Amino acid sequence: MIQLYEKGVYLISGVDIVENENEVKSRIGKEVCQEEAAKGTIAYSILEEHNVSGNMERLEIKFDKLTSHDITFVGIIQTARASGLEKFPIPYVLTNCHNSLCAVGGTINEDDHMFGLTCAKKYGGIYVPPHQAVIHQYAREMLAGGKKMILGSDSHTRYGALGTMAMGEGGPELVKQLLNKTYDIKKPEVVAIYLDGKVSNGVGPQDVALAIIGAVFENGYVNNKVMEFVGPGVEHLSADFRIGIDVMTTETTCLSSIWKTDEKIKEFYDIHGRIEDYEELNPKDVTYYDGCVYVNLNEIKPMIAMPFHPSNVYTIEEVNQNLKDILHEVEKKAAVSLGDAVDYQLMDKIVDGKLYVEQGIIAGCAGGGFENICAAADILKGKYIGSDAFTLSVYPASTPIYTELAKNGVIAELMESGSVVKTAFCGPCFGAGDTPANNAFSIRHTTRNFPNREGSKLQNGQISSVALMDARSIAATSANKGFLTSAADIDVEYKGQKYHFDKRIYENRVFDSHGEPDPSVEIQFGPNIKDWPEMSALPDNLLIKVVSEIHDPVTTTDELIPSGETSSYRSNPLGLAEFTLSRKDPAYVGRAKEVQNAQKAIEAGGNPKEANEEVKKILEILESKCPESQSGVLGVGSTIFARKPGDGSAREQAASCQKVLGGWANIANEYATKRYRSNLINWGMLPFITKENHENLNFHDGDYIFIPDIRKRVIDKDTDIKAYVVGENLKEVSFTLGDLTDGERDIILKGCLINYYRG
Repeated sequence: MIQLYEKGVYLISGVDIVENENEVKSRIGKEVCQEEAAKGTIAYSILEEHNVSGNMERLEIKFDKLTSHDITFVGIIQTARASGLEKFPIPYVLTNCHNSLCAVGGTINEDDHMFGLTCAKKYGGIYVPPHQAVIHQYAREMLAGGKKMILGSDSHTRYGALGTMAMGEGGPELVKQLLNKTYDIKKPEVVAIYLDGKVSNGVGPQDVALAIIGAVFENGYVNNKVMEFVGPGVEHLSADFRIGIDVMTTETTCLSSIWKTDEKIKEFYDIHGRIEDYEELNPKDVTYYDGCVYVNLNEIKPMIAMPFHPSNVYTIEEVNQNLKDILHEVEKKAAVSLGDAVDYQLMDKIVDGKLYVEQGIIAGCAGGGFENICAAADILKGKYIGSDAFTLSVYPASTPIYTELAKNGVIAELMESGSVVKTAFCGPCFGAGDTPANNAFSIRHTTRNFPNREGSKLQNGQISSVALMDARSIAATSANKGFLTSAADIDVEYKGQKYHFDKRIYENRVFDSHGEPDPSVEIQFGPNIKDWPEMSALPDNLLIKVVSEIHDPVTTTDELIPSGETSSYRSNPLGLAEFTLSRKDPAYVGRAKEVQNAQKAIEAGGNPKEANEEVKKILEILESKCPESQSGVLGVGSTIFARKPGDGSAREQAASCQKVLGGWANIANEYATKRYRSNLINWGMLPFITKENHENLNFHDGDYIFIPDIRKRVIDKDTDIKAYVVGENLKEVSFTLGDLTDGERDIILKGCLINYYRG
């Protein structure tokens, strides 16, 4: 079904995969240069056009457009304002698809929306009101274009199927673009995702995406690389189908994605009244890729990603055939992350030998597309979801899609089946909509199924499960009244309804400044919209306390700062910080604040010994055993250790909340994503890497670690940073900081991006 090539490959004429350089030579009749052939990728040509450094090994990218939603744009604009923002230099779209449940948190959410509207007017942006479109659907319909680049403050910023290289990053990277700075990275490797064959009846885009994620996530095959979709199988997929695969590429931990384009993508732009934005994209006749994932679409079956990760994949057929064994395996995996916080069981979901689920959801940037919903309606036509616990909710991804579904009768068919059709909203993707009952099992065509992603609160003894599936198999399960069913087992004739886009819907409702700012507009604030607190520069010496020690194989951003109801506080740095690690390590906030008191004493010109008795003892040990610790400015704060933190969301708050609570660093064996590591750096936190085996660490929760001359070591670009665990004796440990650009070093030295731009 899927094959990973161990080494790089050549692609000839966009069709033939060749591993051996000599074979390439014999095929084309001349010598081939790997370095030159690597310039033949679609990705290379787009990156080259947007790179302003003059050096393709060290890229400095300027994007064409920016996007943010309403749990990120307030913090981004506040940071940019504090750093000197005068106008949006490029089109910047502010959507309102995450905090759309305006009743949550009193006026908080709607205050954020009004902040966004007035900022769009003042600085020259575009404002998409609540319920009009989820962020990525609006970008597909109105922003994407051939060979363009878009940067978004949401991890699923992926428009590669439309010929647009898009990247999801933390807010500070958008701040840089707003201030006419660049996105600085080393040239990424490019991996071919070679699609061959045709999908079978009942197989949807989520099935293909989950199969790919299952093959590449754990081994990191495409980590921080660009996935380039090529091969003869692409032409057999509709634009909607390609988009559905593409948006899920985030879950592979790749940097970005791009696809070859053809008449079907040209038709997509034509339908949306933007045919001039289409550009045909293909790799060159001889192109070298740093790796290749061969996908035989003929062999893809309806898939399910069991709790609690999109890579925990099986075919639905496998689950139904080996139900007890697989559920038991999921329980064992879950125990690693959940520990003894809750009694997590799945065996009670077996009813009459079948898996019974209580909820189905088709929603968001992945599931809410026109074709997905039409296919679900075809399966459900004339059937009923029943009157027991099972429910089905469908969220079209935009009002134009909703309108067309109303016109062609699909919404009526869905509602006749017992389904509920709702407006465009991202809530089911992160725990702010359709939260299941305790111990319930939900199947979703959304993007993620991390622990707590659906709204569970372990600290309150609440847990439910989410499995990811395609809309077609969710509809088949719904037709079977909640018993897990593959769409491949359903005899159905898909109508293949044609989509018609009505541009008037946006013209009549979306505010578009057309790039013309109005400085006279007063920004409308709310009581929950707060400025960032002052942050200190990196001191000469650093004393950090490990206040949370996490040994899970991967730590998600949802665990670092929960989603769901906490999103109401995204515009309030101190308020949001109170939720940091609240579902993973509820004592973290208190421990971090205790040690932060010592830093506050230093900043106020006082003695840190008087602020914290524990710090006093540690400093006295350092005075006796390490006299050089008395020279220079001392900083005191906290750190967390996690084996591989940062999988998942681009949200900067996963890092900034730690900083607000006095965090100076993270210590990890590796970082799950570039975007999380970038967030740490942009908030002035040291992204330490330790090579020590996590089971035999020389430091643990509660340990103090002294890092002498840290400021000088950052300035001198030291690769090996010696530190000492402070106890009765000093125990030496060592860290590295990985590859840092000069700009990243300066940000760390200044203490955060805001300080860096203030000078």
